[in-house]
Amino acid sequence: MYDFIKDPSLYNLVRGPLVWIAFIVFIGGTIYQLRTMILLAKKEKVVYPYMDLKLSLRSLLHWVIPFNSVNWRKRPVVTTVTFLFHIGLVFTPILLLSHNILWRESWGITWWTLPEGIADIMTLIVIICCGFFFLRRILAPEVRFVTFDSDYLILFIAFAPFITGFLAYHQMLLPHKTMVILHIIFGEIMLAAIPFTRLGHMFYFFLTRAFMGSDQGYRYSQDW
Repeated sequence: MYDFIKDPSLYNLVRGPLVWIAFIVFIGGTIYQLRTMILLAKKEKVVYPYMDLKLSLRSLLHWVIPFNSVNWRKRPVVTTVTFLFHIGLVFTPILLLSHNILWRESWGITWWTLPEGIADIMTLIVIICCGFFFLRRILAPEVRFVTFDSDYLILFIAFAPFITGFLAYHQMLLPHKTMVILHIIFGEIMLAAIPFTRLGHMFYFFLTRAFMGSDQGYRYSQDW
């Protein structure tokens, strides 16, 4: 039987054209979603009149500092896991040495990278955090009540690139090249899915917090 995994054309496909497609979908989808949100906000007369730069920045800063808000302090375990997860999810792929090498080979771009041991720990933290969120959706009644099948899919999309990357780096479970191909494919799926799933809150968060902070500032209420 022909082994497609060992076919170099498969690696070249996922390493080349599929990467471009994923970036095009990611960039195009993000622009479309942000434009749609801004146009909808313009139609609502209660949005833009409340927007205030100072209040928006204050709200953003208030929420990105761990345990700075009441809700963060009420749930210390969830808060800790959430911050560790997001830090690892964002910065590990960007600052990973092997990814930096690919950026340099493809576009001649390079920047500071994490020591491989630190990157390995951050990858494990993301994997463990995904397990925590999965169990929380099953065991916590208040979370299970608002959980849909799509939420598990989104969690898997975030989990898959990290577990396959970890296994590929340590050459575990499957042949190295097979795991690398799976890692690239899952990474491309995650990138393309960001604008069209809840993963897109990495961008929309800034807009929603800006509005909420401005609104609460005008009402002289606490920015929870």
